[in-house]
Amino acid sequence: MKTLMLLVITVAWLSYQSSFGQESSASFTKTQLTDEFWAEGAYLADFNRDGYTDVVYGPYIFEGKYFTNRTAYRAANQSFKLKLGDGTEKTIPGFEGATGVNNAYSDNFLTFTYDFNDDMWPDILVYGFPGKEAAWYENPKGKTGMWRRHVILEVLDNESPGFGDINGDGKPEIVCCSNGYIGYAEADWSNPSQLWSFRPVSPKSDYHKYTHGLGYGDVNGDGRVDLIEKDGWWEQPASLAGNPVWAKHPFKFGEGGAQMFAYDVNGDGLNDIITSLVAHEYGVAWFEQVREGTNVTFRKHIIVNKELSENPYGVKFSQPHALDLADIDGDGLKDIITGKRFWAHGPTMDPEPNAPAVLYWFRLTRPASGQAHYVPHLVDNDSGVGTQVIAADINGDKRPDIIVGNKKGAFVFTQTSKR
Repeated sequence: MKTLMLLVITVAWLSYQSSFGQESSASFTKTQLTDEFWAEGAYLADFNRDGYTDVVYGPYIFEGKYFTNRTAYRAANQSFKLKLGDGTEKTIPGFEGATGVNNAYSDNFLTFTYDFNDDMWPDILVYGFPGKEAAWYENPKGKTGMWRRHVILEVLDNESPGFGDINGDGKPEIVCCSNGYIGYAEADWSNPSQLWSFRPVSPKSDYHKYTHGLGYGDVNGDGRVDLIEKDGWWEQPASLAGNPVWAKHPFKFGEGGAQMFAYDVNGDGLNDIITSLVAHEYGVAWFEQVREGTNVTFRKHIIVNKELSENPYGVKFSQPHALDLADIDGDGLKDIITGKRFWAHGPTMDPEPNAPAVLYWFRLTRPASGQAHYVPHLVDNDSGVGTQVIAADINGDKRPDIIVGNKKGAFVFTQTSKR
């Protein structure tokens, strides 16, 4: 066990109006778990089954409910040397990020949790650096020591791979690119620790480890989950027998952003697409589904982009490299959680790399039938997102909280608003 000093800040946005002129219905308390850089994402589960939800970030589990104790479930031996002003060097744990001066990359781009072996103890799924393997770590059920590692996919490509039920079996698959294909990897659930089978849905193409933009959802309303990418969507056929190539419906959803979601934004009964436009530049948008006979197409609606004038509240930020959807304010509509990825390529590359690392939630409103409008609410200006941001209830009050892991460390934003 290691006791950490936590930074806890109450972010009082409950009556926040500031430059937006809009009252927010959510407030958050910010807890910084660590300033060490270990991963570009974080996730949650009650790993020790003590009734409190924990956070996993890189090789560490931070124990709820206060997150003051951390334990390593896998090796945590990465460090770097920081040269001080007097010429001496200091060894800093983790990869070099905000605690250093140079850019580095972690070996952990996204994290998920799931009980893979059905023993009632949650395990940890780690997506490594793009192009590397995916592996899950087996919960030792209260025993100390390193968790057993199971490699389940040898090549995991794309910078926004997902984890969800694609084939309708009630269990999750890995949504990703691999060896030039877009598709998903599924387990033999009688032995989930062996290599999973990758099911390509596309012909072989130029999908590679740094491809940006990927998601899944029922786009056409036929009850089957489709795959979504920056250049269109792949329609799941009625039968998956024989591993068929899925039909591609081309559409340009940007130049390559982050996670992509199918969700009925304007309440017209058709699922729209939500994503960022360019992960390392600017832009978050929703694409309204429009039917032209039996043809499905989309109409773009900008939420934020490069120019302040493109958002009615004067909001802009660069590097929207992670998104999530959740009903933050309890009105029954899913809101967008996103922000700026800090130092995606370091302090000198990409637009505005040293601007404040903001974290926002965008409240979905429907001012009239068939219409939709997003109102921005600033959660924090010194954290941002990584390649992953998660909105989930961490303290059991049935209100979504926000979990962030990136080059500034790990953060939990606990919702404290009253409904």
